[in-house]
Amino acid sequence: MACEISLGRIEPCKDSNGGLKAVYFVNWGDMTGVTYDATNTDAISAVTGTPSAYKYDLKGNSSFEQAITSSRENGTTFFEQTLNLTLKKLSIVDHKQIKLLAYGRPQVVVEDNNGNLFLCGLEHGMDVSGGTIVTGAAMGDLSGYTLTLSGQEPVPANFLSTTLTAAGFTVVSGS
Repeated sequence: MACEISLGRIEPCKDSNGGLKAVYFVNWGDMTGVTYDATNTDAISAVTGTPSAYKYDLKGNSSFEQAITSSRENGTTFFEQTLNLTLKKLSIVDHKQIKLLAYGRPQVVVEDNNGNLFLCGLEHGMDVSGGTIVTGAAMGDLSGYTLTLSGQEPVPANFLSTTLTAAGFTVVSGS
């Protein structure tokens, strides 16, 4: 049977950290294909096309989660990818980019605090499904943006087995 597991798992060391370091937005259609790692077909080693990855630095209050939905009755399984972002400070430039993100369906590379890179929305992209533009009420409140991006994919977000630039992305940082 093709869906039989082939490995066990030992208890890992307590050396990982939660949270996200950065996200990279890729316009839908700029990445035309992927090459899977020769030794691990769940990891991507290269992308084709001319994808620019627009980097957004993060610090606290952002998360990435993948929920598994499986139905024995229907014979289906899919993975709901949810990215929650908190972006500090309001600006005219960011306002426009947030609006464009909401209109589009980008693919997103998520970089966690352990150095892992995950490619989200590979087949269908991710949609901004909610968020806020908030000024806060008190001096210490958030003045910025909160965004929720969601995507449904047939497999979990693939790891990238190399750096973004080695995989074929052009990384564009903010000013």
